[in-house]
Amino acid sequence: MENTLRYIGSSSLHQKIAIKVGTLEGENVGYSYEKLIEQPLLKFSGMYTEKTPPLKVKLQIFDNGDPVGLPVSTSHKHFTTRWSWNEWVTLPLRFTDISRTAVLGLTIYDCAGGREQLTVVGGTSISFFSTNGLFRQGLYDLKVWPQMEPDGACNSTTPGKASTTGINQMQRLSKLAKKHRNGQMEKIDWLDRLTFRELEVINEMEKRNSQFLYLMVEFPQVYIDEKLYSVIHLERNSNSVLTFIPKPKIVVVPDCEIHQVKIKHSTGFWLNLLVYNFTINLQENLVERKHHRLSRSARSGTSDRDVKPNAMYGCALVRDTLNSIVYRYSSTYPLSSEEQDIIWKYRFYLSSHKKALTKFLKCVNWETSTEVRQALSLLEGWSPMDVEDALELLNSTFRHPVVRWYAITRLNEASDEYLLLYLLQLVQALKYEPFDESSNSATRSPTEGKEIFQSYDESTDAQFDDLQPDTTGISDNNVEEEIKNRYQCSSVNNLANFLVERACKNPTLANYLYWYLSIECEDERSSKKDLKISEMYSNVLRMFLNCLYKGTTEMKATHAQLKEQQHFVDRLVTLVKIVAKESGNRKRKTEKFQQFLAESSSSNATKFNFNSFGPIVFPLDPSVQITGIAAEKVSLFKSALMPSKLTFRTTTGKDYVAIFKHGDDLRQDQLILQMITLMDKLLQKENLDLKLTPYRVLATSSKHGFMQYIDSVTVAEVLNTEGSIHNYFRKFNPYETGPFGIMPEIMDTYIKSCAGYCVITYLLGIGDRHLDNLLLTSSGKLFHIDFGYILGRDPKPMPPPMKLSKEMVEAMGGINSEYYNAFRKLCYTAFLHLRRHANVMLNLFGLMVDASVPDIALEPDKSVKKVEDNLRLDLSDEEAVQHLQNLLDISITAVMPALVEQIHKLAQYWRK
Repeated sequence: MENTLRYIGSSSLHQKIAIKVGTLEGENVGYSYEKLIEQPLLKFSGMYTEKTPPLKVKLQIFDNGDPVGLPVSTSHKHFTTRWSWNEWVTLPLRFTDISRTAVLGLTIYDCAGGREQLTVVGGTSISFFSTNGLFRQGLYDLKVWPQMEPDGACNSTTPGKASTTGINQMQRLSKLAKKHRNGQMEKIDWLDRLTFRELEVINEMEKRNSQFLYLMVEFPQVYIDEKLYSVIHLERNSNSVLTFIPKPKIVVVPDCEIHQVKIKHSTGFWLNLLVYNFTINLQENLVERKHHRLSRSARSGTSDRDVKPNAMYGCALVRDTLNSIVYRYSSTYPLSSEEQDIIWKYRFYLSSHKKALTKFLKCVNWETSTEVRQALSLLEGWSPMDVEDALELLNSTFRHPVVRWYAITRLNEASDEYLLLYLLQLVQALKYEPFDESSNSATRSPTEGKEIFQSYDESTDAQFDDLQPDTTGISDNNVEEEIKNRYQCSSVNNLANFLVERACKNPTLANYLYWYLSIECEDERSSKKDLKISEMYSNVLRMFLNCLYKGTTEMKATHAQLKEQQHFVDRLVTLVKIVAKESGNRKRKTEKFQQFLAESSSSNATKFNFNSFGPIVFPLDPSVQITGIAAEKVSLFKSALMPSKLTFRTTTGKDYVAIFKHGDDLRQDQLILQMITLMDKLLQKENLDLKLTPYRVLATSSKHGFMQYIDSVTVAEVLNTEGSIHNYFRKFNPYETGPFGIMPEIMDTYIKSCAGYCVITYLLGIGDRHLDNLLLTSSGKLFHIDFGYILGRDPKPMPPPMKLSKEMVEAMGGINSEYYNAFRKLCYTAFLHLRRHANVMLNLFGLMVDASVPDIALEPDKSVKKVEDNLRLDLSDEEAVQHLQNLLDISITAVMPALVEQIHKLAQYWRK
């Protein structure tokens, strides 16, 4: 233990005090009947209408019961399942201004309904200095007294900390934890981890059993030369307190004629401040604009180059803020003006952090030439960002062509395998490219790119010419010119050229790019903008096919294969339509289908011989070449649209079974299976193989497409025929000494696949889950099909967060078995891994907001937010695990899903 106490007097610290408001825990306490009778409107407050109504916390400094300074409040925040601000609030006083008896009062208000008179939820108070005169540091759980405002007195009636006589278990353990932090107890790593985990459990139980709310606040810690210092109370010298100003530095003169206020500085320089009243409310704040231009001018760059946040108090807060913005804020989180200013000020320091580039580009005003010049110069020297993060630069937020070109240069570093994972979204990102650029890129010369920069070369703010710095001789101009030249001379200076160039080199990419572009060319749009987008896709597709046709021998072969694929799909659609028009039941239609296929060589109905053709590269899987359809193996499913199960003969001699759906838009299924494939790759990258089954789906039109067939049976059929999942596994994989008489690897596969799909379907908000769209394979894999409802939509009432039926848990051995515990641990691990890759998932969904996916098109502006809400990025890893634990418990004990399952089973019986 260290015997040295480092301290600093409060009179020596001139920084303002910042208090972090953390979380509010406990049950919301309602009003008594007497108060409800006196004020009936209280019944409609947020405390009754929502589980987590919008609350705000007001902070007020008191001295001997009297308020000191103005109160400050937390910003407005929307809560879902818990109250969590995690916000540093700066108080209006400095350390040197705080008296020995100062008290911090915190009042929690209910903001629901937007009433002028806010409802008090409760209040609490705590002194700034302890009984020993030390300024408080670290975390405190303060008891909130319901429907009471803090009085600010030394002997407060709303104390946040319990008195020594009535101390509870939480307070006692908190004191012991503080001694441990201060080095007054021996630290044993393994024992400390177990102890603090148990402390969290005890605290949670105490809070749950208590009738009070508990507000967590954090007092700042002072670091000097990266060493922690304690702050002790010291009074200032009286001579330094009293200062006499013989002449005021600022004189305010109102000017009523022009509705402005003129402020004269001591130097004689006049500023005009706009008065905001009802007549000129929509006008721009010129002072803020001037401040913005001055702080971001090229001259300020020389002073910002060496600015770094160090461990000093104040700078430590800046460093924490920068870390939060760069590493904790999601790609969708909006930056406030203060956060943008911080990012801009420390831009040179952040240029070595690749994750900070997107945040910096969001701070740039792309209509101001000086900022564009500085941004482009920094872009050139910034640490190269990851390919996954570069996807964000291709959404609708970033319109500058050089920024989008930079994103393409990063994507060019990705392998074809990973590019294929993002191809669906990259095709959607073409909508945010300049249409004239994408549509004419095949014949565009490098010099034609110069006009793109013309709008950025001239200042549009002539009224601020007096603020423009002299930028002659600044190296940023040379860097900008170099970037322009590289951009204009690049063969892939836009997304369309990049996709075409990469696809021409890889037949698999070419296959999927063709079908992704083809479906976007369908003319089903009504507005002029949509028609222009459709025309753009047609031009890109035409350019792509033209490059293949005029390219190398391999490219010409790819062009011929795509032409054969389109002809095959068109003829297959014609045949399916003929079968659909036939009279009779499903069995009759199946026989007719088989007859048409067998006679197609001699029939002119489809003008195509389905018995023998090709070989043709199969659109669903370009690694497979099909040569015919086995007519005797064709069947129709029981669904209303009667999808076709087709068995294709291949060049390798093995059959390839696929499902062809007509009358159904498969783009939503295609997106979900792409996301499942991506998540599987991300998890395997973390050495976690959950035995997922991301089968292939390809929409060849908005009305038809292919799906890979996996040999499996529904869980409902397994229960009906075998009685249990265990019996089904024992039927195919018996093992006397294995668990439940089943081979151990089969149970391992089942547990892993259950965990993987539970987490993934929860994150994507997949609904309409029942035992008929959960499938099992003989190898133990469980997987989901039919993704007609996503992002939280569900036709069934009160759906559980995860599909985890009683039969599925029984197959694990029950909730007390080791397999079920292993299942829960796998769920936690998968959830934490996927949270760490949240940005790539959010970026991909962000590029799909304007796609023709039904459940995204309903609320395109909320689709990304729904995925982000399920990821719960506002929680720490420990809190996230606890959150998932609650979801699993809710899903297992839910009664409504079991009732709905029985109704669904009855409906299926009557349908048969």
